[in-house]
Amino acid sequence: MKKITTALISVYHKEGLQPVLAALKNSGVRIFSTGGTYDYILEKGYDAETVESLTSYPSILGGRVKTLHPKVFGGILARRDDTGDRDTLLQYQIPEFDLVIVDLYPFEETVRNTDDAHAIIEKIDIGGIALIRAAAKNFKDVLIVSASDQYDELVDLLGKGGSTLDDRREFAARAFDTSSHYDTAIFNWMNPGKVESFKQSIRQAEVLRYGENPHQKGVFYGQLDEMFEQLHGKAISYNNLQDLDAAIALIDEFEDTAFAILKHNNACGLAVREHLVDAWKDALAGDPVSAFGGVLITNRIVNKETADEINKLFFEIILAPEYEEEALTVLKQKKNRIILKRKDGKRKNYQFRTALNGVLWQDNDLVTETAEQLEAKTQRVPTAEQTDDLLFANKIVKHIKSNAIVLVKDKQLVGLGTGQTSRVDALKQAIEKARSFNLPLENSVMASDAFFPFSDSVEIAYKAGVTAVIQPGGSVRDEDSIRFCNENNVAMVFTGVRHFKH
Repeated sequence: MKKITTALISVYHKEGLQPVLAALKNSGVRIFSTGGTYDYILEKGYDAETVESLTSYPSILGGRVKTLHPKVFGGILARRDDTGDRDTLLQYQIPEFDLVIVDLYPFEETVRNTDDAHAIIEKIDIGGIALIRAAAKNFKDVLIVSASDQYDELVDLLGKGGSTLDDRREFAARAFDTSSHYDTAIFNWMNPGKVESFKQSIRQAEVLRYGENPHQKGVFYGQLDEMFEQLHGKAISYNNLQDLDAAIALIDEFEDTAFAILKHNNACGLAVREHLVDAWKDALAGDPVSAFGGVLITNRIVNKETADEINKLFFEIILAPEYEEEALTVLKQKKNRIILKRKDGKRKNYQFRTALNGVLWQDNDLVTETAEQLEAKTQRVPTAEQTDDLLFANKIVKHIKSNAIVLVKDKQLVGLGTGQTSRVDALKQAIEKARSFNLPLENSVMASDAFFPFSDSVEIAYKAGVTAVIQPGGSVRDEDSIRFCNENNVAMVFTGVRHFKH
């Protein structure tokens, strides 16, 4: 157990510091401090000495330089068991700092609140980060407290008479977490994209029940409360979070009243209708079997009429921007059912994942085609109604695992083929699904996430009842598909944009 005799305190945020000051006083600890922290300590009725009285040097450059001095860093970095270091401390009358309490300027908060580069730059902490690193480096002899959420633990240690080596090492690890997170935030703000370096730091962690399977550990790093509020139900799982991410990305494609049902990151039902209850019924009709245990999402307030219909199905999660009180009463009838209210938090415009002991990074697929971007490639041009369905289908297919085929009629998902090793297999799966649920394919439309390498897919689709097709184009054999469509009065448009999702 190492007793604390001398402390250096220099903090930007003063909240919560008073119990620490009281504990330090009770332990007879000598305190050195700077600027506003020194004034705060005196204001609260405690004794302290200024750093300037130690260094014989004032704070300069508008406060940019306060603690950067050998008498400060010597007292932190000196090795207590090194004779030479101890002689140096005596020679220059440098006190041994056993405790350093420092936090950092609010850089991230400043970035969130202003675009003023000057204001942001002035919140890049220099002295604070140096003090944290120095004290953490010398954890053998120094206890570093780098954030206010560690104050309670510090008070406990002071009550016990000091810290153990294990205590100091743990606090040092937290300190380096503080410094690395801070530097990552600065780098990501300052880097214009020319420095190809992957840096992410997310400090909020939520341990999940398990990962994809019960034998796998799972943790979510991030702030779920930015995205939604949980109103009811059991804890959200790893797989739930993946489904929710996919659901939000999909529903954000639609401005009209839409309801979607997802299973394993893929839509199994989706419809747009004037009334929410009708959107729900037609989404469910798209695949009522897969909908069992699924994730539901809508972009409208859930009313009681819709809730009564939804309540007939067993499902895991529902996410909506709001719920009528009577609707919530209905939906809460199942104890474990997860009910989420969506907030205004937006998904980031990029994504990354591990691969081959490294990281793959890319922009999110933010391209959503409009009618003006479609290039008619056949003699028959889609009608206005077909164009609406083609765009509807194309919005869905970009969020489906490749190889993907989507069949749509009257803004209802009627057939889906996903994650197949060939485009023909994906199409056959979509047709089979539609037929198994007695959904009409006559005069339906088809969307493909990538080009057709041969004409076989459009031939199969035509025989099933498809009369309009949307695809990226770009195959060396595009003409084969175009020719078949022309011969059979099928409309085909190209987008020029592939939407692979692996």
